[in-house]
Amino acid sequence: MEELIGRIVANVGVDRSVAEKSVGIILDFLLKEGPTDKVQMLVDKLPGAAEAVQAARAASGGGGIFAGMGGIMGVGSRLMGIGLGMDQIRNVTREVIAYTREKAGDGAIDDVVGAIPGLGQFM
Repeated sequence: MEELIGRIVANVGVDRSVAEKSVGIILDFLLKEGPTDKVQMLVDKLPGAAEAVQAARAASGGGGIFAGMGGIMGVGSRLMGIGLGMDQIRNVTREVIAYTREKAGDGAIDDVVGAIPGLGQFM
């Protein structure tokens, strides 16, 4: 996770704390919305990913007004809630997908992206 967090900080221009939270939120979203077996395989290949997801889930405990919102709108709201704008959300998502592609291969991440309605717009 350190490499990915560093890339997000450098390439997107957000602080480390926001980068860490955003990765957890995005991976949590993929686990909830994507094909569970394929996403779990990706998470297992990324050291620190499971911990990032756990932290994101713990942080969303109360949930606020967007607690029941799922899909792209729900993850977008969560990411905006930690201070990201739309361009930053798009760029963080691209970094996460690119990093995952490097670590797990094209086919695995392409299957996940293709299975989640609306996710392709962030590629």
